[in-house]
Amino acid sequence: MDVKKKDIRAITKDQLRLFFEENGDKAFRGNQVYEWLWSKGAHSFDDMTNISKETRKMLEQNFVINHIRVDQMQRSSDGTIKNAVKLHDGLIVESVLIPTSTRTTACVSSQVGCSLDCKFCATARLKRMRNLNPDEIYDQVMAIDKESRLYHNRPLSNIVFMGMGEPLMNYNNVLKAIDKITSSEGLGMSPKRITLSTSGVPKMIKKMADDQVRFKLAVSLHSAIDEVRTAIMPFNATFSLADLKEALIYWYQKTSSRITYEYVVWKGINDRKEDIDALVTFCSYVPCKVNLIEYNPIDDGEFQQASDKAINNYITALESKGIVVNVRRSRGKDIDAACGQLANKS
Repeated sequence: MDVKKKDIRAITKDQLRLFFEENGDKAFRGNQVYEWLWSKGAHSFDDMTNISKETRKMLEQNFVINHIRVDQMQRSSDGTIKNAVKLHDGLIVESVLIPTSTRTTACVSSQVGCSLDCKFCATARLKRMRNLNPDEIYDQVMAIDKESRLYHNRPLSNIVFMGMGEPLMNYNNVLKAIDKITSSEGLGMSPKRITLSTSGVPKMIKKMADDQVRFKLAVSLHSAIDEVRTAIMPFNATFSLADLKEALIYWYQKTSSRITYEYVVWKGINDRKEDIDALVTFCSYVPCKVNLIEYNPIDDGEFQQASDKAINNYITALESKGIVVNVRRSRGKDIDAACGQLANKS
């Protein structure tokens, strides 16, 4: 029965080699299977054409490949693609392919639902069902890479962990997935092309620094005033801005890697002069850049996009202090694939 079979992608290459030795075969067979599983993305043992039928049958008797399946794919008028990804246990997460003239970016999920409670995010309204396994994260990237090649005639160039879930609440599995993505035995992508976006878990940001990760860090900030941030991101009452500041200073001291702040400006919430001044001050602590992000409604009307004047006030204030600021216009809004909209509507 399947329940007795091991998930073959949960074991190491050395364990695979040992399995073959213990079953009277050559150890190098484990290398071949490992390549099929990761570099070639095999979904079944029958795909492994350079391995004998008898060996494939033995693998089938002992293991299972818990691969994902793109249950539904939606294509936006701007070229964005959203995948509803069905996992082996029937749960669904969403991932997005975001194309521009120079790159294609995969926005991938790390949890089914989310551990946090940001009021402006549709995903936060879903309870966290479970963490994704490393192979489930990896498979999202593989699927988007294939779509990038098929629909945009070029391989995937970048990855952002900005999909469903808080990556730092699934730290070990996210790092294992990134190790596979960047490995020459996986996708061979440079870690510099990967950005992990967190709502801000100070202890885990410090751990990333101690672990000397090589990917980039983005923080979903949205306010540099504790009272305002707690009102829209209630977990801030536990993970305060003072603690976040300390962790980010530690990160920069350890990594020398500039931080990106993701920041949505809402009408009547964080569009005042004091909000702008607080952000400018927060940006002075470590080298950083700011992405001002267009808000994508999630149907309740509580949050509304700020005026162009408010956005321009932010830009003027930040640039006057030499802080790099970009305005990010949303992609894929017509298929609910834009930032903050991922909620399994499909």
